[in-house]
Amino acid sequence: MGKTLFDSPSFANHEGVHAVFDEKTGLRGIIAVHSTARGPAVGGTRMWNYASSAEALEDVLRLSKGMSYKNAVADLEMGGGKSVIIGDSRTQKSPELFQAFGRAVDTLGGRYYAAEDVGVSVADIAEARKVTPYVLGLNDGPEASGDPSPVTAEGVFRSTLTVARRLWKQDDLTGLTVALQGIGHVGGYLADKLHAAGAKLVMTDVNEALLSEVAARTNAEIVAPDVIYDVKADIYAPCALGATLNPQTLDRLSAKAVVGAANNQLATPDIGQMLFERGVLYAPDYVVNGGGIINVASELNARNTGGAYDPAWVEAKLSRLMETLEEILERAAAEKRPTHQIADAIAEARINAARDQKAEQLKAA
Repeated sequence: MGKTLFDSPSFANHEGVHAVFDEKTGLRGIIAVHSTARGPAVGGTRMWNYASSAEALEDVLRLSKGMSYKNAVADLEMGGGKSVIIGDSRTQKSPELFQAFGRAVDTLGGRYYAAEDVGVSVADIAEARKVTPYVLGLNDGPEASGDPSPVTAEGVFRSTLTVARRLWKQDDLTGLTVALQGIGHVGGYLADKLHAAGAKLVMTDVNEALLSEVAARTNAEIVAPDVIYDVKADIYAPCALGATLNPQTLDRLSAKAVVGAANNQLATPDIGQMLFERGVLYAPDYVVNGGGIINVASELNARNTGGAYDPAWVEAKLSRLMETLEEILERAAAEKRPTHQIADAIAEARINAARDQKAEQLKAA
């Protein structure tokens, strides 16, 4: 981690990093607020059995900065933040633990809104909601946005069509093979959409019962988890763990494009450069999978306006995100630069513009 928090490359000019602790419930957590330039920081809460607090800190910092970029590229009036709770989500959860977490979030006074992430459910967030208004992703109430997975899947599907138009000059996926890795919440919805658009699917997942069920209805071929990288496919769709694009897998992939829902697909940024040099079109993950956070943002929007969840608002933002993806692919081709660098540049420009505008307003006041 370097000598101190500020020496870590992942620190990346965070506005605030808060260690939270509650002796009675055993809560040990970290809330990271990367940027509030575009609005309150919004990002999920992950409960994970980290090997060390240094590992938890590294994870929360990377995820928090990632949320700033994801929210900016989706053109949402939100900044980026993230929180982690150190512990085993299967054995160490309690309602009291999430109420203690809610109280910790509340001390930030709305600078950060928490939502679900790995190891944390809607029910857990509902416990936190009992003690703070600063949580999102609820199932009840007029503004509740519910499960974001279908909207995430729709965004990944539209991104796949965008890439197919660019590479194969076709409006559907007929004749194209997609290697789909992970058919959990998002992957299952995505499989149905890809199948309906004419794609041939080859899929894998560790949950064999679910895999058989989804494969049966989408006429898909099933392969073992490690074999997915060797499948002769046109598009590789990582929808499970992050960092599956790494030095070990790169030579095994034959796909011409990567379009998937997983977060942090590139093990390191130079993998994006390597894909570019090999002529593989990488649709940047946080652009492709932005549908989920758009859905969550609709809840915040409804709450701020006193309205209800609005599917039309979600659709408008999703369409705008697809325009941004088109812009990224256009610019990457014109500037001969990797797509992930272009996406980062667009996000940074939007964050910096908002920060400068805020500074001007403070000066004027």
